[in-house]
Amino acid sequence: METTGSYDIALFITGGSILLLLVLSAFFSGSETALTAASRGKLRAQADRGSKNAERALKITEDNERLIGSVLLGNNLVNILATSLATALFTTLFGDSGVAVATLVMTLLVLIFAEVLPKTYAITNAERAAAGVSGPISIVIRVFAPVVTAVRALVRGVLRLFGVLTDPDTQILAIRDEIEGALNLGHSEGVVEKEDRDRILGALDLSERTVEEIMLHRSKIAMLNADDSPAELLRQCLESPHTRLPVYRDSHENIVGVIHAKDLLRAVYARRIAAQSDESVLTEFDIAEVSMPAYFVPETTTLDDQMREFLRRHTHFALVVDEYGALQGLITLEDILEEIVGEITDEFDLDGEVPYRHTDAGDWIIDGGMTIRDLNRAADWQLPDEEANTIAGLVIHEAQTIPEQGQVFIFHGFRFEVIQRTDNRITRLRIRKL
Repeated sequence: METTGSYDIALFITGGSILLLLVLSAFFSGSETALTAASRGKLRAQADRGSKNAERALKITEDNERLIGSVLLGNNLVNILATSLATALFTTLFGDSGVAVATLVMTLLVLIFAEVLPKTYAITNAERAAAGVSGPISIVIRVFAPVVTAVRALVRGVLRLFGVLTDPDTQILAIRDEIEGALNLGHSEGVVEKEDRDRILGALDLSERTVEEIMLHRSKIAMLNADDSPAELLRQCLESPHTRLPVYRDSHENIVGVIHAKDLLRAVYARRIAAQSDESVLTEFDIAEVSMPAYFVPETTTLDDQMREFLRRHTHFALVVDEYGALQGLITLEDILEEIVGEITDEFDLDGEVPYRHTDAGDWIIDGGMTIRDLNRAADWQLPDEEANTIAGLVIHEAQTIPEQGQVFIFHGFRFEVIQRTDNRITRLRIRKL
């Protein structure tokens, strides 16, 4: 009788141990999923609001390699031990067939209660679960630290043999990619509006793009000749839709300043008043006397740096030069802001300056000088802009020649037709997505 009682107690203790190990397995499985799936941005927000658990979870997830090693070590230990105890228990109960029974039962128990159930909960409540398990997991990491360090060194050594280098800090560099991916996914699912996505991505791209990519090319810059008569200068200034105009003398490369329309009007008005409406006094007027010094920037300056410089200098107009000091174009603060918020127009912008038109047939009639980025934003396309800044430049790059009017090309999944060519410039194209 005593032997039977001891036998029953041993079975009860073994069964209870298996259940406890399954609970620990569920804890490790759920913790791994929660801590790897939790958004570090949301955890940071919770930590900033005073959550100690969220702050601990952030610290734990800084080194994913150490975290995963510790959790997997604990998970495998309890799973192997639970399986061994179950095999011994069912072998005692069913004899030689106990191994098969133990395999079947433990597979079901581990799959349902130690894997699927805790991981499903963790993936649907990632931040909350990650903060909740951060305390116990931090203890596990400290306890298993020596073993994990040894395993870590062994794994890195093996990976290095195959040319794979690991760096736990690479996730910091991937934050921008995560944001871009999340925004594109949200847009494709209808959660994020296209305009909101474009604004955020535009702001993120400022540090990676240069003024050369968005500047107004020198061939399109409206300039004033300092040697022209005051009446002619005033006429050109009033007819121009721009308030700031570069002033040159002798050649377009010799920029002597930048005139603001208000400064020119004030100077002309002051001279008229001083001379009591004697127009002859304007013949001695020199526009260079009232123009501001020109501000030159290299074409390789990033948009982020240029915007900061505009704000620091309290100006928003700069002339772009290349490495030889030759004028390449101009850039304004408005150009940079348009990369974030989209095209900014006012009552002085000309309707004819719209660089694209979407036809009822599904074609896009594009100005050749339109940038690839602007077209991608307007049409929600993904044309590559690594080799060229403008649509015309992309066609020339792909064709490896300057196309003739009427020529048609197909590349990157689009059909490009050259509608108009002026000299060596492609000025108008028809584009259709295939």
